[in-house]
Amino acid sequence: MRIGELSERTGTPRRLLRYYEEQGLLHADRCANGYRSYDPRTEDRVHQIRGLLDAGLPTRVIKQLLPCLDKPREIHFSDATPETLATLEAERAKMDERIACLTRNRDAITAYLAAVRARPCTAPAGP
Repeated sequence: MRIGELSERTGTPRRLLRYYEEQGLLHADRCANGYRSYDPRTEDRVHQIRGLLDAGLPTRVIKQLLPCLDKPREIHFSDATPETLATLEAERAKMDERIACLTRNRDAITAYLAAVRARPCTAPAGP
């Protein structure tokens, strides 16, 4: 499949797909005319990459994880190095911090909305 079709199927801009390829996250064969040609399984790989990016992992860590990913949400490491484990633990700690911050912000917004809704409505005074 060509880059335009992969872009449409995954909702990922072409520019990002090129970036993923530059970072070594995706591989595309080249046709005789120079166009990129992606294996149909690349669609799942793009969804995995996007999910890991959304979780806050940097591309350098994703590049380490991709060879170990079989299906989304499953990581199979048969020979994880101490460095890889330390990197994943550090990234998980960063995620925990972001989750805590988001939770505090959500709770503050919830409290604000409750306070605003509890106030009696006052209509502006007319002439």
